[in-house]
Amino acid sequence: MSRSLAYEPRYALNAICPYFTMFPLEYPLRVLRKHRNDSPVVMDPFCGRGTTLFAARALGLASRGIDSSPIAIAIARAKLCKVQPQRAIELAQHFIANIEPVDVPDTEFFRAAFTPAVLKAVCAIREGLLGTSWRSNSAVLLRAAMLGCLHGPTNKRPETQAYFSNQMPRTFSSKPDYSVRYWKSKGLKAPAADVIEVLSRKLMRFDETSPPSGVTPSRAVLGDSRSARSLPARSRDFSVVVTSPPYYGMTTYVEDQWLRNWLLGGASTVNYGNSEQLEHTGKDVFAKSLGSVWRNMALTRTDSLDMYIRFGIIPSTKVDAKALMLASLEESGVKWKMVHTREAETAASGKRQADLMAAGSTAALEYDFHVRRI
Repeated sequence: MSRSLAYEPRYALNAICPYFTMFPLEYPLRVLRKHRNDSPVVMDPFCGRGTTLFAARALGLASRGIDSSPIAIAIARAKLCKVQPQRAIELAQHFIANIEPVDVPDTEFFRAAFTPAVLKAVCAIREGLLGTSWRSNSAVLLRAAMLGCLHGPTNKRPETQAYFSNQMPRTFSSKPDYSVRYWKSKGLKAPAADVIEVLSRKLMRFDETSPPSGVTPSRAVLGDSRSARSLPARSRDFSVVVTSPPYYGMTTYVEDQWLRNWLLGGASTVNYGNSEQLEHTGKDVFAKSLGSVWRNMALTRTDSLDMYIRFGIIPSTKVDAKALMLASLEESGVKWKMVHTREAETAASGKRQADLMAAGSTAALEYDFHVRRI
């Protein structure tokens, strides 16, 4: 079995923050290599943590992305920033040394999740970042690294500790009450992590690099790709779309990232009922909602438009993924030529969404679609 690209040092930046909706880097790299000689601008209307954007960067291509999750966009912007690890570390040190945090959560969860010293340092960096322009490359990189280190498995050896928290998943934030019960039942304590050392272990894996000319973090936009307002005229310069829409039936993206959302300035509790980008109240409604995204992609002013879409469904929904995708393309009102449809690897092989929905869940079957605007 071939080694995943995720383990290659040159692709380390793409793993700055684990995220449960990530698709394997191999997919966008394979697609974009076909178009590399044409130097296209690449678009991902569901950019998530920015895997497509990173693939474009790795191939020297300009890219754009849209996502409705602030956590996703904070991570994706790191894929488009100028990477200077030492400056990001120095920024974190500055915040810890100069900020006495005023907003330190004092709930059972936070007391059990972090040691007092770690929580104080995390809150100092949080407040520093909230007061710093997100356009700063150092702040963009540090923000994504903080999200990546905020929670995950503990390690018995302090010198290899990679996360700040008590034992937690690394790809999503377990709910407060569940976490506290679990820690108590297992007798688990938060690690006495050194926040700067943990950040340094992550950041110093990255080489100093710059994105392609003209590419900045601002090309990853917090927005709703169903709305043409998220795609102003200046952004309609792309000719290749590579994306993976949310699974049909998956609606808890923000809730499942509640702790990272807190780091970005959100509440220190879980807020349920957040609106999702696509509507999941029925197959027809979902197809229409997704169709509006494809309609907006067709607004690009380039002569040609190729869309590569990896799409799957939650097995429990018992929906035909291929039929649902074809229905969404029909709903767009745009004339598309189906170049090919083929089975992708299962979601489990890419460590995708189905793995984390429930213990023993079955991996979904995914399909790769290539369509071209006529």
